[in-house]
Amino acid sequence: MATKQLYLLRHAKSSRDDPGLEDFERPLAPRGKRDCRALRKRLRAEEVAPSLVLCSPALRTRETYEAIATALPRGHALRLEGGLYLASARSLLACLRRIEDEIAVVMLIGHNPGLHRLAVQLAGKGKASLRAALAAKLPTAALVHLAFPIGRWRDLAEASGTLRAFVRPRDPEEG
Repeated sequence: MATKQLYLLRHAKSSRDDPGLEDFERPLAPRGKRDCRALRKRLRAEEVAPSLVLCSPALRTRETYEAIATALPRGHALRLEGGLYLASARSLLACLRRIEDEIAVVMLIGHNPGLHRLAVQLAGKGKASLRAALAAKLPTAALVHLAFPIGRWRDLAEASGTLRAFVRPRDPEEG
């Protein structure tokens, strides 16, 4: 059976220092930039290799992508998708179901609460303590790795994924 791999990444911590900025235009905060540096190391160490990155066009998600992009394989495709900005879990799932089937590994960079809800809905299997931690909270700059025993993205279904990893910025590095 073919498998699909999905990485869900919540954007890093954004700044609220400028009250005149629209939500869409908020940049990363200094803590967000630090968290991205740590995440970049983890992505390299774990050899995370999406061939497609779907990213909300909001500034904080684009800056998160730019901060980690050097840890991803050369030649991956980036798609900025307007529909990912503050999208519901249902909208995110619909977007994933439209991915071309020849793409096996995808990273989606988005926002809560939709991203968190989607991760919890899809993670039907995996270590119980990891699933409980994920259910409790998806903090900024957290990465969720799910695997699905499917050959077509349109077959993604609730509780069909195995939670392989849940990495939060404050987690100690393994190794």
